Amino acid sequence: MLDIVVIGGGQAGLSAAYHLSRRGLVPERDFIVLDANPGPGGAWRHRWPTLTLGAAHSIHDLPGMPLTSPDPSEPAAAVVERYYGGYEKEFGLPVHRPVRVQQVTSAGGGLPNSGELPLLRVGTDRGSWRTRLVINGTGTWDRPYWPHYPGRELFRGRELHTHDFCSVDDFRGQRVLVVGGGTSAVQFLLQLAGAGVQTAWSTRRPPEFTERPFDQEWGREVEKRVRERTARGLPPGSVVSVTALPLTPVYRQGIADGILVSRGPLASITADGVQFADGSTFAADAILWATGFRASLDHLAPLKLREPGGGIIVEDGVRVAKDPRVFLVGYGPSASTLGATRAGRAAALAAIEALGVPAL
Repeated sequence: MLDIVVIGGGQAGLSAAYHLSRRGLVPERDFIVLDANPGPGGAWRHRWPTLTLGAAHSIHDLPGMPLTSPDPSEPAAAVVERYYGGYEKEFGLPVHRPVRVQQVTSAGGGLPNSGELPLLRVGTDRGSWRTRLVINGTGTWDRPYWPHYPGRELFRGRELHTHDFCSVDDFRGQRVLVVGGGTSAVQFLLQLAGAGVQTAWSTRRPPEFTERPFDQEWGREVEKRVRERTARGLPPGSVVSVTALPLTPVYRQGIADGILVSRGPLASITADGVQFADGSTFAADAILWATGFRASLDHLAPLKLREPGGGIIVEDGVRVAKDPRVFLVGYGPSASTLGATRAGRAAALAAIEALGVPAL
């Protein structure tokens, strides 16, 4: 039996594992880390090769080992894979991979009248573990969101999601519709246009660009807005709904060139393209759905953690209100890279307190 199983070897999971180890818990004896990926890097290892470190959202330091200053022209996936892999070795944090967690269930085992909670059983494709607590840091990459529009089943072209994007070279000589109002959509549009691809952009609402600097004060306000939503038992909204888009010089030029100008929401999809809400049409060879992701939490469904509104209420930012044996990191307010690092620490400290382990 283990004290803690950490699910997910990305930023939040590694941060939690670091703080567990620093406070006296021994990897492999007291806790383990499970990760579904074949190697280190978390969701970053799946990013398309043309997403360089300089073009990516900020990659925040893991605790105890700064990222330093890698080449901004290097693919972000390669940088993070190397960084996370080195981090695991530096701090002796063996990660079991690839291990896909299938479900977490109550396993019994609490002593009668002892006040101890029943144990949890973490079932995977590589066996199962019994544990007192779970710190879940599975992120969102495994749950791409595909919205439904009338006629979508009629479309004869190619459809793909951000999750599946590899290179603009796959679209040369084509007409591509990009759907979604976030950073990924904007970057896709600019890359496609740069390769001579004809594009159109669809967003449900007018794109919201902001000149406000993305500093720590901005980050705190974003987390506050997300926390207010999840505290009501609602699922987290899209990233762009709380962050907006930074109005960089490159984005300004894209607007001026007519690339980053939304044609509005879709009304329907046809065999050869789409019709917008204003009645105009666009003939498309491919539709790229940059429509975001949902929290990857299906394996926790047996514990019935969700509220009537569809979300999960977490107390102190990490502890699940409906089940004190479960801590969520990288969910809601902690879904950003900076928030995930802080949440990993908070979850580790809260879990240690729940175990009654003396502070070092």
